[in-house]
Amino acid sequence: MTEADKSKIEELKRIRQRNNDFAWMLCDYLDQNPRLITKELMAESNPTELLPDEAVYAALLAGFCGLDTENDTDRAIVNDYFRSSVVKLDAQKYAEDLYYKNIRIPNVKFKNWELKYEQYSAFEAFVCDELILDSDFKEIQRIGFFSEDFRYPAVFENGHEWMAIKPNETATIRFAVEAAHGRVVTFGLGLGYYPYLVHLKPNVESITIVEHSKDVIELFKTYILPQFAQPEKVRIVCSDAFEYAEKQMPDEKFDYAFADTWRDVSDGLPMYLKMKKLEHLNPTTEFSYWVEESLLSGYRWQMFDAVVDNAKSYDEVRRCLSDDGLRRFAATRIKIEK
Repeated sequence: MTEADKSKIEELKRIRQRNNDFAWMLCDYLDQNPRLITKELMAESNPTELLPDEAVYAALLAGFCGLDTENDTDRAIVNDYFRSSVVKLDAQKYAEDLYYKNIRIPNVKFKNWELKYEQYSAFEAFVCDELILDSDFKEIQRIGFFSEDFRYPAVFENGHEWMAIKPNETATIRFAVEAAHGRVVTFGLGLGYYPYLVHLKPNVESITIVEHSKDVIELFKTYILPQFAQPEKVRIVCSDAFEYAEKQMPDEKFDYAFADTWRDVSDGLPMYLKMKKLEHLNPTTEFSYWVEESLLSGYRWQMFDAVVDNAKSYDEVRRCLSDDGLRRFAATRIKIEK
């Protein structure tokens, strides 16, 4: 490897560290108190209302994350990350989602489960979409806020949120709804958001839902499925997702598959990689995965040192660490050893 290539890799290592620093700042803020920014604070920080709300919000968020724009290093993080991260969302636009409009979630308790509505407060921060990956591998988490309260349906197990249909879910599932066609299978039921939107499509013949929890299936069949316009297009299989993909799915010849068996990015990578290893058993099926780009981020930096140690050039490192390169590693069961 040339000295120029080595220098580029050192810069890539610095980018990796900045990515991690930014991600941990946001994680701490969202975990500890995502409601520190309020309507009153926004007004106080922008009395003339000349600045865009997103710019004001990004500056406040950076401050609450401990950054000082008088410091050159901190200012670079604000400019490179925070200003591109923050998105003001239109509550009315999200409320027009067909699931939100047509499906009514009752406030009921069933065994250890509870259905109800939760809400984001006005100006509360939350992850709202997939991360942005720049050409230099800079990764920017997307943080959204509404200027008014926003309700969303949720299901709780033993008092803990098990699944909810938040703006992040609707934004990151939209692509898989648009791509679905023919005979569709989805792994993971939740509140039936994906099956509902997919079953409405004229070019979708049927949708098979694979869910391992009998209680979740019963909740869905009792309170949600009867609200579907064409429930006859829906089939539910109570099974482990990976066992089904390996042993039953090859005989079904599905056209499209969507996997969503993980709670969020924090626990999804092992399950994502496990399902990718099974794609070869279903060669005629097009696979897609919830929050795949964000999962690939974790995989990228997990693979980073091994890729660098084995690559012969910086261009090879870039190819291996790209989303397409990582997908190939995962799907073809290639293992890179240090």
